[in-house]
Amino acid sequence: MLEFFKITFQVSGVSTNIFLPPLISFIVSFFTSMSGVSGAFILLPFQISILHYTSPSVSATNQLFNLIAIPSGVLRYIKEKRMLYPLAGIITAGSVPGILVGSWMRLKYFPDPKKFKFFAGLVLLYIGAKLLKDIFYATKSSSKPHSFVLKRTTFSLFRSTFIFNDKLFTFPNLPIFFLSFCIGIIGGIYGIGGGALVIPFLVAYFKLPIYAIAGATLLSTFISSLAGVIIYQILGQYYPHLSVSPDWSLGFLFGVGGMLGMYLGAKTQKYVPTKIIKSILCFCVVFISLKYILNFFIS
Repeated sequence: MLEFFKITFQVSGVSTNIFLPPLISFIVSFFTSMSGVSGAFILLPFQISILHYTSPSVSATNQLFNLIAIPSGVLRYIKEKRMLYPLAGIITAGSVPGILVGSWMRLKYFPDPKKFKFFAGLVLLYIGAKLLKDIFYATKSSSKPHSFVLKRTTFSLFRSTFIFNDKLFTFPNLPIFFLSFCIGIIGGIYGIGGGALVIPFLVAYFKLPIYAIAGATLLSTFISSLAGVIIYQILGQYYPHLSVSPDWSLGFLFGVGGMLGMYLGAKTQKYVPTKIIKSILCFCVVFISLKYILNFFIS
């Protein structure tokens, strides 16, 4: 029966049950969207290790997943008046040019799957460490907000402010811009929008509440991923010996599952403690990162 639903994708060469990609992306996106992360950083190791999709086009396919899956979560956050537009704009302005640089570096320096896995492992280990630190930080934070609506958002050249849960929060624009540029480079290489990298900084260093910034990071990830897909599509013309352009069919299946998962995750986020969500993510990220790093030295 399972063989009856098996399908082979022409671009990637992946052969799998047609229901597996949307099922996995639904589960991943449901939890990660609560933290303002699309889940692409978890789906990439799944594609490489389980589906054996190791060509450079896996990065573009991963960003295609973001394009299809993220809008449902973004719309949910907008509907609940939890979209911090100034922050989304700053992150996007920095990450898009960074993704351009990172996409080129992916093709120039990381076409070999073994080297790319090692790089991915280092990135994931960093994310895991930041998540772990944020978990301990969250245990000392205040109680669950009684109001989730953003109020009185202001923007200037150097600083932006907003009111959330009756408290005034301020963040510097330029440091977040340059941070986003660096993260964009990593995101371009790794095939993610960058939300998984920027969220730990915003929470741990800039002390911004996760409930207030999740929508902004998802929105910026969507725009950055759009730039990434376009860039990879263009670069594919200059690297005919490599598989660079996304696998549209596989990316669509991942995106459909992620679309439903992100909508439900964004809807239920305010009912789930942040500590529980990030503990699950931290375990997954650290496990995968150590596996990739150890395999690089053992194999």
